[in-house]
Amino acid sequence: MAQRGLFVGMVTLDMVYLAAAPPTNNQKLVASDYTVSAGGPATNAAVAFSALNNQATILGVVGSHPITNLIRADLDSCGVAIADLDPDRTEPPPVSSIITTESTGERAVVSINASKIQMAPDRIPVDILRDVNVVLIDGHQMAVGVAIAQQAKAQNIPVVVDGGSWKPGFEQVLALTDYAICSANFHPPDCPNSAAVFAALINLGIRHIAITKGDQPIQFYDDGEMGAIAPPQVEAVDTLGAGDIFHGAFCHFVLQTNFREALVAAAKVAAQSCTGFGTRHWLH
Repeated sequence: MAQRGLFVGMVTLDMVYLAAAPPTNNQKLVASDYTVSAGGPATNAAVAFSALNNQATILGVVGSHPITNLIRADLDSCGVAIADLDPDRTEPPPVSSIITTESTGERAVVSINASKIQMAPDRIPVDILRDVNVVLIDGHQMAVGVAIAQQAKAQNIPVVVDGGSWKPGFEQVLALTDYAICSANFHPPDCPNSAAVFAALINLGIRHIAITKGDQPIQFYDDGEMGAIAPPQVEAVDTLGAGDIFHGAFCHFVLQTNFREALVAAAKVAAQSCTGFGTRHWLH
């Protein structure tokens, strides 16, 4: 049975180039391949959730600039609906330029975050959580994210946090979070290492926590028990968006099974996404 997911946060246009290496100063590169798609942590998670035969909606800022037609076309092809927090916005959306290194699959990213397009909770559409089974928040629309987390908590809808990096105000969302899935770069104040991150999140009352570290074991805390899960080892062509895809897949699997099994299943999907170039190749 298809589930409904609401994904709250960043919507960008990603321009991704495959090259031998990132450019140095004053160097011009000729890429061997390129792709253009919608991007952003919550957006890519929504794509993954939809790809697993669910209904996904991204709640973020898109606007009406001509460039947004590329975003809309891509998300439409991926079966992801858009709930636009600022539909009359005429400025261009954030655009990310990404260089993927051919030999390693590692990526270098230049982008603008959502700091200039923060929306107030009064922009949230009425009944946005109707029939929603899971919510993911990436922290790029913090005020909106807090309001959605509060509404979800009141309706017993599980809240998943994509902790890519620490952002001011995240503590308000985390206090309402059921599942915190963080990267190794997620460092709340005074938390220089994974042990401190676990301690801080547990202190906030979060019962299910995971820290992903690329191809290294996923550390997790599952309602009092600590453990680690080794992700599948693959020959990576492109690691761009793998964490986002992990989060979207996790949202799918956690509605069907327990926390640990959801982590294992999501890791398989994320690993598969690294075996092709771009964030959409794995869908085919």
